[in-house]
Parts: sequence; C-alpha cells; structure tokens
Amino acid sequence: MSPKFLRIAVVLGLLSAIGPFAIDMYLPALPSIGQDLHAGTAAVQMSLLIFFLSMGFGQIVVGPISDMVGRKAPLYAGLALFMVGGVGSAMAPTIEWLIAFRFLQGLGASAGMAVPRAIVRDLHTGNEAAKLMSLLMLVFSVSPILAPLTGSQIIESFGWRAVFWTVTGAAALATILLATSLKETRPVEERAGSSFGTALAGYRYLMGDRNFLGLVAIAGFGIASFFVYLSSSSFILIDHYGLSPSVYSVFFSINAVAFIGMSQLTGMLADRFGLKRVVWVAVTGYATVMVALFAIMASGVDRLDVMAALLFVGYGFLGLVIPTTSVLAMEEHGEIAGTASALMGTLHFAIGALAMGVAGIFFDGTPLPMVAGITLCAVISFTLAKLTLGRARETVEAPAE
Repeated sequence: MSPKFLRIAVVLGLLSAIGPFAIDMYLPALPSIGQDLHAGTAAVQMSLLIFFLSMGFGQIVVGPISDMVGRKAPLYAGLALFMVGGVGSAMAPTIEWLIAFRFLQGLGASAGMAVPRAIVRDLHTGNEAAKLMSLLMLVFSVSPILAPLTGSQIIESFGWRAVFWTVTGAAALATILLATSLKETRPVEERAGSSFGTALAGYRYLMGDRNFLGLVAIAGFGIASFFVYLSSSSFILIDHYGLSPSVYSVFFSINAVAFIGMSQLTGMLADRFGLKRVVWVAVTGYATVMVALFAIMASGVDRLDVMAALLFVGYGFLGLVIPTTSVLAMEEHGEIAGTASALMGTLHFAIGALAMGVAGIFFDGTPLPMVAGITLCAVISFTLAKLTLGRARETVEAPAE
C-alpha cells in the first residue's frame, strides 16, 4: 500500500470525521446542556436532530456543486460555515440559539460527508475503492472512539461550551490539511456539461435505479440503527444505569472499536468472496444479533453487560456493511460521482433522522425502546438486502482472481 494511498485516506478520513466529531464529543454534554439552558430532553435532542438533518440535506446541493466546480472549493466553503456554526454554538445563550447554530454547523459538515466519497470514486473502483473506503473509515472512526472520551474530559474540566471551541479548532486543522495535502481530483475538462440541470437529471436517473436505491437503503437503515443509539444512549447509560460521563464515553468507544476493526477486513474479504456476499453475510449477522438482544431485553432482562456484549458483536457486523454498500452503489456512476454521493448521504441521514425522531417519541428512559428501534432498523436492512441482492448463491460476485 503506497504512501500516497495512505495519505489520501488520512486526509479524506479527517475531512469526513469533522461532522461526526461534532456529534460524538457533544453526546456526553446533552444532560448538562439541558440543565444549563433550562431545556427539556426533547429540546436538547432537537439540537442533535437538526444537525443530522442539515448535514444530510445539505449534501443534495454540495454534491452537484463538486461536480461543477471541482472537489476542493466546496470543502473549503463547508469548513468555513462549520467554523461559524461552531463559534455560534459555543456562545449560544439559549437552546433556540444553539439549535440555530447547530443547523449552520451541520450544513458546513455536509461537504465533508459528500465530497470525500466522490473523491474515492474519482480515484478508484471495485476492490481498490473498497480498500480506500475502509481506510477512510478507519480514520473517520477515530471520532467515535476518541471524541466521547475527549468530550467528557473537556466537559468536566471546562464545561460543555468548550466542546464547540474544540471542534472549531479541528475544522481549522482540516482546512490546513486540505490546502497542503490533497490535490484536485476532478479536472476542468471533466466538469464540462455539469450544471444544476444535469444534477436534477442525475437525481431523476438515480431515483429510478432500483439497485442504487436498494444498496443505499441497506446502509441507510444500518446507519439509522446507530443514530437511534446516538440519540438515546447518553440518557439511558448516564441516567438509567448511573454511569458517569467518562465511563459512558468508554462504553460508547467500545462499540466503535468493533465497527472499526471489522471494517478493516473489507478489502481482504471482498478479494476473497466478492462485495455482494460480504454485504449479505454482514446484514444477516447484524439482524440476527439485534433480534436476539431485543428478545432478551423484552423478556425482562435489564442488564448493561448483556446489552454491551451484543451491541459489540452487532456493530462489528455493521462495520462491514457501510463501506461495501457505498462502493457497490457508486460503482456505475463515476460521471456523476458527486451527485450520487450527495443523494446517498442525504438518504442515509434522512432515514437516520426519521428513525431518531420515531425513537424519541417512544423514549421512556429505559433501554427497551432504544433496543426495539435498533432491532427494527436491522431487520429492515436485512429485508432490503434480500430484495436487492436476491438469493446469495445466485447474486454473489465471483471472487477476484
């Protein structure tokens, strides 16, 4: 693996991690934000939900723009907007102002979500793209491991507002790396003919591509299951199980380790078995584990160790789903990679935001509604995989020679 390959993965991973970093550092602060700003649980969760929504739907615009003007300019603009939103969030006097600035911050983060996937498609396809995507996710996934731990330490030492000053500094660092370590991957000649008109045509085409939509939805409901966990876990683990913010951060990070570790096997498994078989086995394993967890907890077992063990195994399977489905969905759409990446990201976050909203309605302070939401998303992902990929024996790709 060449140094250039690794450098690109690191830079793209850091750019992609800016948005999740602003989520994961923030999670341990949710209860204290509610107390400090005199806001209820629903209002505090709205500051998280609005970030997801703006980060998701902002990709609809930034993706086609990256096809028209190149990949780097939208990244610069997104990072600048993210920093404005971060400063505003740090200084927000009320929950309403916090929600408004989180909206701006999410719009800025949308560039970091959509454009790196398009850059991967600019550079590679097939198993090489899967390897780069898995490396990107390795860097990207440092966020859910380190961010909650870092966030809890910052919150305990300096208060929740310091979290937003920290993520603003991270965005400034990402801007420097973008300027010094990443070349433009969409040459001027490839931008010819790209416009908002062609983007609309591209969206219409993609919305009619059942294979693309199926693959996006498989990952979308997998991601949605994690979003359900994001929105409820801090309240359940801190308030219901009595964990401190620091211990909660460790618990949260353990699941991220499973996700990261398995995602790094994507390239090797794809070489040996093909991308479609990897997807099929992963979603089957994930759904099976989550159904088992729901059955155990629905029977009256309310134990943190049981939930932790099964979530660890389940999120390991999920780590194989995201990079493989992303590569397969983008495979045939290189000419409109920015548009395809944007629609993929928007649908992922729309599904995730919907799942978070529904889970919030049923939230009662106990883990069962959260586990039920995670399980439902996993089962839907499995069902979509069966419909999209068909029977594993009939649809599996031949292993690479």
